[in-house]
Amino acid sequence: MLNRTVTLLVVFAFVLSSASGCARLRNFSLKPYRINIQQGNYLEQDDVDMVEPGMTRSQVRFLLGTPMVEDLFNSDRWDYVYYLKIGRSGEVFRRHFVVYFEGDEAVRIEKVSDTTPSAAS
Repeated sequence: MLNRTVTLLVVFAFVLSSASGCARLRNFSLKPYRINIQQGNYLEQDDVDMVEPGMTRSQVRFLLGTPMVEDLFNSDRWDYVYYLKIGRSGEVFRRHFVVYFEGDEAVRIEKVSDTTPSAAS
């Protein structure tokens, strides 16, 4: 009798453990690792705020670094572009800042776009 009870318990435990392998977890999803994609010039807001009309090209380059895009057809426009895509969530952060020059002097500063991860879709 004891031998039969032990055998039934072992069989029941084996069936139960085998069946649990077929169960599916509801909120579990195995996804591959995705790296963050970062491109362009990362600009600190303090540095951007310091750029003013009347500054020379070398002063702007010292504050913000070399522009991401220097237009071959319009050398008086410097574009600073920054893009960050957070890997797993897919949230996107974009920033586009343009400085216009006349000669060697900045005449206009324009913030084209600025999106934060919470505002991105």
